[in-house]
Amino acid sequence: MIAIIDYGMGNLRSVSKALEKFGAEVTVTQDAQILGQADKIILPGVGAFGDALCELRKRNLIKPIRENISKGKPFLGICLGLQLLFTSSEENPGVPGLNIFRGTVVKFPSGSGEHTLKVPHMGWNLVSLREKNPGGLLQGIKNDSYFYFVHSYFALPENPELIMGSSEYGTMFPAIIGKENVWATQFHPEKSQEEGLKILANFVAM
Repeated sequence: MIAIIDYGMGNLRSVSKALEKFGAEVTVTQDAQILGQADKIILPGVGAFGDALCELRKRNLIKPIRENISKGKPFLGICLGLQLLFTSSEENPGVPGLNIFRGTVVKFPSGSGEHTLKVPHMGWNLVSLREKNPGGLLQGIKNDSYFYFVHSYFALPENPELIMGSSEYGTMFPAIIGKENVWATQFHPEKSQEEGLKILANFVAM
C-alpha cells in the first residue's frame, strides 16, 4: 500500500489516480498510524514552505515522516515535497524544514533587462540525468526528457551527490534528488505525460 500524505496542500487526486493506473493500492491519509502500516510514502505539495511545515506540525506528522524514512521505507517527495526535505528555505526564514537532507531552498534570481526571468518557472523543461540511479526510480527514462514544472524556489543540497537530474532556468538547479530510500522530483511527474508516469510506475514497482 502507498500512503499519500494529506496536509491540505496539493492536488492529491491526480497523483493517486496515476499510481492506481499502475496497480497500486493507494490511501490518502493524515493518520500517522496508517503511514506506519504503508509500504511506501509520497509527500506531494503546492504552496509555501512555511505554511506546509505548519500544517504538517498541526497534524503531528513531522516525527512519523522522519521515523518512516529512518526505517528505510521508500519515500517520494513531489514539488514542494522535495523542498520540505531540506534544512531551511529563503521563502520563510527561521522555519525549520524536515532536514532529511542538509541544504537550503532559494528563490530563482529574476534578473533584469533582457535577462529578466519570469518567476515562477512554469511549464515544460528538459532534465539532464546523471548516470547513477539509486533504487531504479529512473529506469527507462531517457536523458534530456521534458517534465512539467511550477515553482519559484529550488533546493541547494550541501551534498551535490544527491542530485540525480538537473534542469536550467537562468541557473542550473536540481530537478531530481535521491539517496538510499528517499527520492524527490521538483517537477510534477503526474502532469509530465509518458516519462513522468514512468517514474511513478517505477516507484510502484520497487
